Amino acid sequence: MAQTFRMAIAILGNAASVSLYAAPMVTFKRVIRKKSTEEFSCLPYIIGLLNCLLFTWYGLPIVSNKWENFPLVTVNGVGIVLELAYVLIYFWYASSKGKLKVALTTIPVIVLFCIIAVVSTFAFHDNKHRKLLVGSFGLGVSVAMYASPLVAMKKVIKSKSVEFMPLPLSLCSFLAGSLWMTYGLMIRDIFVAGPSVVGVPLAILQLVLHCKYWKRKPSSEEEPNKLNMEKGDVVMSVVEEGSEMVDLETGEAEMKMSNDPVSKINITTTNQQQQQH
Repeated sequence: MAQTFRMAIAILGNAASVSLYAAPMVTFKRVIRKKSTEEFSCLPYIIGLLNCLLFTWYGLPIVSNKWENFPLVTVNGVGIVLELAYVLIYFWYASSKGKLKVALTTIPVIVLFCIIAVVSTFAFHDNKHRKLLVGSFGLGVSVAMYASPLVAMKKVIKSKSVEFMPLPLSLCSFLAGSLWMTYGLMIRDIFVAGPSVVGVPLAILQLVLHCKYWKRKPSSEEEPNKLNMEKGDVVMSVVEEGSEMVDLETGEAEMKMSNDPVSKINITTTNQQQQQH
C-alpha cells in the first residue's frame, strides 16, 4: 500500500514538474512573436538546465542503486530537452550583449556538469559516495533554481506588475515542490526533499504577489505614453511661436500624433494660418 501511494506521488510529481518545465512556453511564444527577449532573464532556464542534468545523472544506476530513483530520470530527461530549447531560443533573439552573457553563463554550467559526472564515475566506486557528491551539487543548484525567481519578484514589487512573472510558472512551481517534498520524505532522501523546503515557501510568495498585483498595468507602458504627450506639447508650443523650424517639426508632430484627431486638427489649422500670412 505504501509503495503504491509513493508511486502515485511520483507520477503526480512527474506531471507537475513537466508542467513546470512547459510553463515558459507562453513566455517564449511571446519572445518569438516579438523577436525580442524584452526584460526576461535567461538565468532561471540555465540554472534549470543544470538542475535537470544533475538529477538525471543522480537517478541513473551509475549513481543510484539500480533504478531506485527512476522517476527522477524520466521527469528531468524531459526537463533537459525543454530547458535547452528555451536557452537556445533566448540566445537566438537576444541582443549581441545578451548573447555574450548567455554564452558566458551556459558554457561554464555545461563544463561543471561534465566535471561532476567524470569525478563521480571514476573517483568513487560505490553508490553511497556517488550519491553524496552528485546529490550535494544537485541540492545546491535546486535551491538556486527555486531562488532564481527572486529577481523577477524584485521587478514585480518595483514595477507593481506581474507581466514578467508568469502565473503558470509560479503555480506549477508550488505544485511540483509540494509533491516532490512529499515523495522525498517518503523515500527518506534529503537530496530529493531538500530543494522543496526552500522552493515551496518561495512559490507561495510568488502567488501572493500575483494576488496583489495582477490587475496593475506595467509602468513601462505608462512611461512611453507620458513621454509622447510631453513631446506633443513641446511641438505644439514651437508651432505657436511660428519659427522657421515649424514646418519640419509640425510634419513630424502630425505623423506622431496622427492617432489624436484633436491635435492633428490644431496643427493643420496652424499651418493654414501661417500660409495666409
